[in-house]
Amino acid sequence: MIQVTVYRLETQITSFELSGHADSGPYGYDLVCAGVSAVSIGAINAVMELCETNLEIEQGGDGGYLSVKLPDHIQSETMAEVQLLFEGMLISLKSIELEYSEFIKIKNK
Repeated sequence: MIQVTVYRLETQITSFELSGHADSGPYGYDLVCAGVSAVSIGAINAVMELCETNLEIEQGGDGGYLSVKLPDHIQSETMAEVQLLFEGMLISLKSIELEYSEFIKIKNK
């Protein structure tokens, strides 16, 4: 199962982690894994390119771990843009969770 953990300071996302594997299909045909990967990597790429914000990214294991942290100091206008992109990512991940809840769980901390 894919575990998504979103860390917030008040209402703002400060970091998130993805761990585990969906195992919803054979390797290379796992639609849940592909969807989660596309949504999360797409959001990361959008933040880095559109918001010109460097993120602290850690990947590990056999592809089953991703940690993303925002830098400590971001201008407020940029932070608003980053938050919009990450909240959009969460909406997409929640849509996947709604349809495939046996393969993905999202929690907020």
